Amino acid sequence: MRRGAVWSGLGVGAALLLAGCDGIAPVTGDPAAGEVSFPRPDRPVAKVVSNQFSNEDARDERNEAQVVMDLADLRSGMTVADIGAGEGYYTVRLAERVGVDGRVLAQDISREALDRLGRRVERERLENISIKFGDADNPQLPPDSFDRIFMVHMYHEVTDPYAFLWNMWPALNAGGQIVVVESDSPVGRHGLPHTLLFCEFEAVGYVLVEYIERPDIKGYFARFQRGTDRTAPDAIKVCEAG
Repeated sequence: MRRGAVWSGLGVGAALLLAGCDGIAPVTGDPAAGEVSFPRPDRPVAKVVSNQFSNEDARDERNEAQVVMDLADLRSGMTVADIGAGEGYYTVRLAERVGVDGRVLAQDISREALDRLGRRVERERLENISIKFGDADNPQLPPDSFDRIFMVHMYHEVTDPYAFLWNMWPALNAGGQIVVVESDSPVGRHGLPHTLLFCEFEAVGYVLVEYIERPDIKGYFARFQRGTDRTAPDAIKVCEAG
């Protein structure tokens, strides 16, 4: 696991410079990312209606986070990212699972959500968490840094999925994986059919590692890793929603 990564934080107070976190410094993006254009998805994109998929007690009653982390083979000492972290349901549980030797980077495009999460992290003294503001088309993650990147019940809200996935590619370390949990719902209804998810990831160059239907977590579990090559932006073939 690469320990030399430096993470960039959002200025929401002391919570972003917690003891034990890696040094905070600007993230250097892929130089090609700002010079290319990406295709738009051929499907509706669900609007963000809340920073919470469900309340935490209800999710814990069905043991959601533990199930997902077990399926993802998440272990102590790993470095992970929680994309679309919102109020931090997964962030705090990921932090507990990876332990004091692990790291969690919580990312969101809502400054208000990150403000609240920052206060929670500070209040609960979660010293292995950093917080990062991202863009709609770029998660702004440091390169060569993550064993797992979690996208739980949020991918259907990504407005520029091809650009987002393309820009996420360098953030994985050797053997790193992207974990997606989604509802197998019709397009535009706060979920995404798994076949369309597979197609969009594969269009960028990712390879499906595992897919499991899990009604107990209100959806399906899928994980991907990088393939041999990342598809050039102008060669990405848009998936049809059907």
